Amino acid sequence: MAAPHSASNTNPAPPPADAAGIRACLTPRVAAEFDAEWGHVLDRAKQSHDLTEVFELLHKWRHLAHAEQVAPGSYFRLLAKSEQITSTGQNPDAAPLEDMQAVIRQRLGR
Repeated sequence: MAAPHSASNTNPAPPPADAAGIRACLTPRVAAEFDAEWGHVLDRAKQSHDLTEVFELLHKWRHLAHAEQVAPGSYFRLLAKSEQITSTGQNPDAAPLEDMQAVIRQRLGR
């Protein structure tokens, strides 16, 4: 179990943007998700001779791995939230559009 966050705790640095560094930050369950995506992207890169998707995947998973380091379980919470929004068409945690527009106007000094 992770220690509670306090002012003296420092957040870990994001992992390097390479598969081994990213994978080292993941739990076995999340690593299995990474491995599946990694395999698909590598197969496509072999066919296309284009590494763009590989770099995009590493970039995306670098952020997800860092989030897992800071808040374990965040990956599966993100998936559950995405499923909830997709299935209902609504995000119960979202602020109303009018509230967000008011915040923007205030920040812009309007």
